[in-house]
Amino acid sequence: MKPRHFEEWLLNDTPLNEEQRRELQNHLRTCAACAALQESASALRAAPSVAPAAGFTRRFQIRLAAQRSAARRKNFWGLALFIVAGLSLTFWLAAPYLLLFAAAPAQWLSLLIGDALFLFTTLQTLAEVFSIFSKILRGVLSPAAWMTLLAALTGFSLLWAASLWQIRRAPQGVSL
Repeated sequence: MKPRHFEEWLLNDTPLNEEQRRELQNHLRTCAACAALQESASALRAAPSVAPAAGFTRRFQIRLAAQRSAARRKNFWGLALFIVAGLSLTFWLAAPYLLLFAAAPAQWLSLLIGDALFLFTTLQTLAEVFSIFSKILRGVLSPAAWMTLLAALTGFSLLWAASLWQIRRAPQGVSL
């Protein structure tokens, strides 16, 4: 058996049958880590339990409410700072265009059309480059290599999505 299984037996206080108890005792003779764990667990079980001081629950609830309030305040000011910084940056980047539009709308319109044409031709060029690369790679890579590449990209996408999900999950707090 794996030592992990013995650790679960020692820490969870699961009732063991005679064969499991014998197996655990044999393992404890050979594994110093599990023997130390059993000794620590026995010492903790033997320690007398002490009732919390009077008013502990109320003090805990007050402290928890204060921490939540401080976290909300911190989040509010962080969001406010983020919004102000974002609006400032947006205004700073848009100011030359706004001044140009106010001074000469025709010039602004020609600039806008030029930028749109640049974007369109750039996207068209990138599509052609991608098309050429895919034709080259289609001749170089076998179908098995394509399947492997696609599987790897799918795996990375799933890993990325799982990471985002893990980050986005709300932390497990103390419920009252």
